[in-house]
Amino acid sequence: MKLERKPFSKDILHLDNVDEVIDEICQQLREDVYKKFRRYGGVIGISGGIDSSATLAIAVKAFGADKLLGIMLPETDSSPDSEELARELANKFGVNSIVENISGALNGFGCYVRRDDAVKSVIPEFNPEVDKMKVIIPQEFVNKNMPPVHYAAVIFEDGSEKQARLPMKEYLQIVAASNFKQRCRANMLYFHAEALNYAVLGTPNKHEVQQGFFVKYGDGAADVMPIGNLYKTQVYQIARHLGVPEGILQRTPTTDTYTAEQTQEEFFYQMPFEKMDLLWYGWENDYSAEEVAKVMEMTPEQVEKIYKNFARKKKTTEYLRTPPLHHYCLKGEKTEQ
Repeated sequence: MKLERKPFSKDILHLDNVDEVIDEICQQLREDVYKKFRRYGGVIGISGGIDSSATLAIAVKAFGADKLLGIMLPETDSSPDSEELARELANKFGVNSIVENISGALNGFGCYVRRDDAVKSVIPEFNPEVDKMKVIIPQEFVNKNMPPVHYAAVIFEDGSEKQARLPMKEYLQIVAASNFKQRCRANMLYFHAEALNYAVLGTPNKHEVQQGFFVKYGDGAADVMPIGNLYKTQVYQIARHLGVPEGILQRTPTTDTYTAEQTQEEFFYQMPFEKMDLLWYGWENDYSAEEVAKVMEMTPEQVEKIYKNFARKKKTTEYLRTPPLHHYCLKGEKTEQ
């Protein structure tokens, strides 16, 4: 959300006019869903996370609870907390909800086997029947002006842990296999949306969209993204303002993708979202490293490194935000971009 430029401070992202912001989003939602797409309501995948919860709360205000369907989409690796919190959310706002377990589809695609084979190639003793795994970026690589270095981390049945650096081939195989999850969920959301003549309401926030922390045609597949221009701290502010349950507000943002517990910070962002929000705002709005460093109690050199990392992330993930290209034509013909 582009705010009027003012002196950089730690409260620069606070929404003083939160009701006006919510009303503006709701007005645009109604315009897009009812008039542009001619749909009767919205379908939302709810996970017990802050982003889907805030999206649902906004949508209730925009459409009314009776024109929404919340869908829980668990699979073998999902935390039981996710479904429990999602149910609490739907009940709090009076939204009809259903559960669609996608484990069978993922088994059919070979999601788990393909992922686990890649992990075994670097940690042969990994036994997916009893051990847990995740992908991490070790702390020593955080905030360096370089592409992230990914490691497989296995927590064995006895509680011990082993980490091994993932070669590019194995890392890409783990990611590609895991992405089946988001794409299966998108298929299920669109099934119900089409059956009801509803729109799919996406849940990515500004950082997920701009830094590429989403799966193309997975959680990036939606008809509208109501919070796509909101920083994470603003998402929390709106969620709290609209009465999202406290258990969701207090929950640490998690990927809920691998068998071992993992935060979004550990897997992708490499810093707490409160800090990242401010630094991204500073970078996006051309505040100098010196201005930001003074407020953030960092050195200008540290801020500059993070700025370069943001620029690299946005550039290298442009593919994810690019829709299908259709500018190909026969020689001599013209076509619209």
